[in-house]
Amino acid sequence: QVQLAESGGDSVQSGGSLRLSCTASGFPYSKYCVAWFRQVPGKLREVVAAIDADGRATYAESVKGRFTISGNNRKITSYLEMNSLSPDATAMYSCAADGGVGYFVCRAQTLGVADLGYWGQGTQVTVSS
Repeated sequence: QVQLAESGGDSVQSGGSLRLSCTASGFPYSKYCVAWFRQVPGKLREVVAAIDADGRATYAESVKGRFTISGNNRKITSYLEMNSLSPDATAMYSCAADGGVGYFVCRAQTLGVADLGYWGQGTQVTVSS
């Protein structure tokens, strides 16, 4: 049974940093695309960052230069390092993953919710001004 579990969400002040973790278990693939999404109530879920099967990372324009996505060997655990946080980063952050996702799809600019089949429950990030 595939499971993804996020952790690391917290409440921080503007300008602060957080590191989110996503741990995968039961994955049937040796390589896969991992992405972090975020969602606020009343808005669509949006992709924040993605890392493909070969370790290439891409980011949404709104977080480029401040957020870093990474993963350990085989991306059993993926991390989202978030720096210089502002209140507009307040959201529920979820990780998602799947195998067989090609390079041109596993990119923050093109990845959609329907492209990844496995999702975690999410971890809340709240940034206060």
